Amino acid sequence: MIKDLTPKEFKDYLLDDEVILVDVREQWEFDICQIKGSILMPMGEITKSYLNLNKDSKIALYCHSGIRSIHVADFLLSKDFESVANLQGGIDAWAQEVDTTVERY
Repeated sequence: MIKDLTPKEFKDYLLDDEVILVDVREQWEFDICQIKGSILMPMGEITKSYLNLNKDSKIALYCHSGIRSIHVADFLLSKDFESVANLQGGIDAWAQEVDTTVERY
């Protein structure tokens, strides 16, 4: 099951040191802004890069608006990942509701 979290819920979820924060946007988007501590795994490469993730880990995903990351979350569930969270509204919502210093685009 995917935990589809609001920006504030997502922020609280990230307080868990075991969570791996994954940005599924493209490199150029990551270069503009990112959530501190995230690793970049673009959606277009996820069918290979997911192999670098531990299926037992807690994975938190985000993109620009929450659409790509929810698709990646579905993909990870199909590969037997059990703990997957998605940021509703993506980094754009994060920048409006949690960290206004994050650049919007």
